[in-house]
Amino acid sequence: MRPFAFQNPTRLIFGKGKLSALQQELSQYGRNILLVYGGGSIKRSGLYDQVISILQEAGSLVTELSGVEPNPRLSTVHKGVALCKEHNIDLILAVGGGSVLDCSKAIAVGAKYDGDMWDFVERKAVPQAGLPLGTILTMAATGSEMNGGSVISNEATKEKMGWGSPHAYPAFSILDPVHTFSLPRDQTVYGVVDIMSHVLEHYFHQDTNTQVQDGFCETILRTMIDTAPRLIEELDNYELRETTMYCGTMALNGMISMGLAGDWATHNIEHAVSAVYDIPHGGGLAILFPNWMKHNVSADPARFKSLAVNVFGIDPAGKSDEETGLEGIQALRDFWNSIGAPSTLSAYNIDDSEIEAMADKAMRFGPFGNFRKLKREDVVEIYKMSL
Repeated sequence: MRPFAFQNPTRLIFGKGKLSALQQELSQYGRNILLVYGGGSIKRSGLYDQVISILQEAGSLVTELSGVEPNPRLSTVHKGVALCKEHNIDLILAVGGGSVLDCSKAIAVGAKYDGDMWDFVERKAVPQAGLPLGTILTMAATGSEMNGGSVISNEATKEKMGWGSPHAYPAFSILDPVHTFSLPRDQTVYGVVDIMSHVLEHYFHQDTNTQVQDGFCETILRTMIDTAPRLIEELDNYELRETTMYCGTMALNGMISMGLAGDWATHNIEHAVSAVYDIPHGGGLAILFPNWMKHNVSADPARFKSLAVNVFGIDPAGKSDEETGLEGIQALRDFWNSIGAPSTLSAYNIDDSEIEAMADKAMRFGPFGNFRKLKREDVVEIYKMSL
């Protein structure tokens, strides 16, 4: 286990009916609120009206930014930053899934910066401050409700990259599983894949004496394997939504990664794909992750064996660690297929024409991955395996 310091400043408010806590949270900030949301699902579900009612009761002056994209764009961030400066915003309130939250984080730090927020993504500058951010989550997937990370797409350069800052943590996040009932089946599946992928990114590391952290990861993975097949058949089942939402938060709030450095190569590889083709992030991960695993199984067969045995119940008797690991990889692929996730890039009409361009984007900051450093040829091979 490597030395570490841990702090998570987000106040997590979880459970049925917890939207009522919003008014108390609002009392800690000024009146000028920027309400950020996506394509209108919160209006169809009635959540928008509930939030507006609470804001009105609190005497808030509300400015709205709607239409945040599934892969949030830098141009939308720029709009939000301009609104914050024009209306002297005191608090950003993000209502939606991970894309809305990620966009709002970028707005929060951009509003306190004289330059272009993209400087932070390109690592030309480091955020020094951010506006307070509150979130109301409507999709269990990214874990953005309780971390300082964000992913933004630059449509002008066709780049999609992650960034993070302590100034991007939400001050509070309200999670009521009921608010995820309206998610359609495909979005629910993408959320499951994203949650499991976050856990797998942590699980593949090279640190030692991490039995507790590995056990946390394995428990979340087994829980999602048990929960997801039932959830996609009962989209309004509260307990199943509750379990999934909790797993999504725990997968990426720092609790399971203390003392280790996860890999994160697959996310980087997927970001390059969705930067070019604008595909759902969870769909891209479902396609790419098992192929990253196959490409790297020989780097540490024992780690892949642990996943196969402890998560998927593969019997290792009479098999090498690598053989057992490969069975576990196939079990992951079969599970994701069984809940309706895609398995090839061709599912999104993606061929080999942009592989070189995507590899260039993935290699923007040089070789990457903490479990095993990937070079450009590795990335190209994983894309080819995924066609």
